[in-house]
Amino acid sequence: MPLKVMTIFGTRPEAVKMAPLVKELESRTEIQSICCITAQHRQMLDDVLGLFAITPDYDLDIMEDRQSLYTITSKCLLGLEQVFSREKPDLVLVHGDTSTTFSGALAAFYQKIAVGHVEAGLRTWDRYSPFPEEMNRTLVGDLASLHFCPTPANRENLLQEGVRDGIFVTGNTVIDALKTTVQPAYRFRTDLLNTLDYTGKRVILVTCHRRENYGQPMENIMGALRRLVEDFPEVELVYPVHLSPAVQEVAQRHLSNHERIHLIPPLTPDEMHNLMARSAFVMTDSGGLQEEAPALGRPVLVLRRETERPEAVKAGTVRLAGTEAQAVYAQAARLLTDPAAYAQMAQAVNPYGDGQACRRIVDGILWHYGLRETPPDAFSV
Repeated sequence: MPLKVMTIFGTRPEAVKMAPLVKELESRTEIQSICCITAQHRQMLDDVLGLFAITPDYDLDIMEDRQSLYTITSKCLLGLEQVFSREKPDLVLVHGDTSTTFSGALAAFYQKIAVGHVEAGLRTWDRYSPFPEEMNRTLVGDLASLHFCPTPANRENLLQEGVRDGIFVTGNTVIDALKTTVQPAYRFRTDLLNTLDYTGKRVILVTCHRRENYGQPMENIMGALRRLVEDFPEVELVYPVHLSPAVQEVAQRHLSNHERIHLIPPLTPDEMHNLMARSAFVMTDSGGLQEEAPALGRPVLVLRRETERPEAVKAGTVRLAGTEAQAVYAQAARLLTDPAAYAQMAQAVNPYGDGQACRRIVDGILWHYGLRETPPDAFSV
């Protein structure tokens, strides 16, 4: 009998990182791959499934307007109870730090099903930042038997917390995904992106949506972005605005009605990756973009006070800009005016992967279950 492995994910960022792993699992004869989505995000998740040609075996379809952490978690738990009871998988794989991830791990634990945590070991050591992600991933670490860490530093975090067994350093699966999505002759479905002057202008890609930035931090960031565009006529700012009403309101108030600021709907992963590849640099509070942009040689300014991805800060591909208006402005202005500072970030080595993470994860699973003689090689920079 093949090993029954179920992948669970529910948001677009999870889907981008889990999609190449689903494909790797499907390619192995030793494994029966089952895919379950919660649809914590709906439309954005479906875009990724279509891009990677994945048809889920189960779709809990939990999304509702203005959903809360309570509703997401409770609906995931109840839906997964039925799925697990029917399928009885040998191993459940969850990713990262979302409410789907925590719920999936907890639901599996309730039925004594082993949990594998993809993208394990990230920490800020502040339980409320990012919220609720920091506590989600910490709790999943306690529930998991297998821990697939993107970097050696993530492994050290787990060792510091007393985890000793089942740790694999694999690289990040998002680097695997970029091999599918980024293409030199790519044509955007969002037509505006086909018309931008990527060589004559300095196109800056912005994302900003995290809960801990709601309120004054986001007000500060938006004000700094507006000032940046007004002070640098060579800048074109592209901001795919998150669907959250709280984010939409502040973005429209600060950034609308300017010919070089483009507020557009959220992009599909392939559009986002190809826009990143053509931009001058990225300003973001997203976790995933901190990993993706350096793989494409693009500097990243992180619009947060801390990051759970310190490897990129150490490597020099990422710099913390914080959420104070003057600091955000100054960091971006430096990249626009100091070619040496820009080159130092753009040419730094990406510490997050070599495109082989999914292979290492599946090899690690097979080795753990005695279906492979040797453990996988560990990723190192």
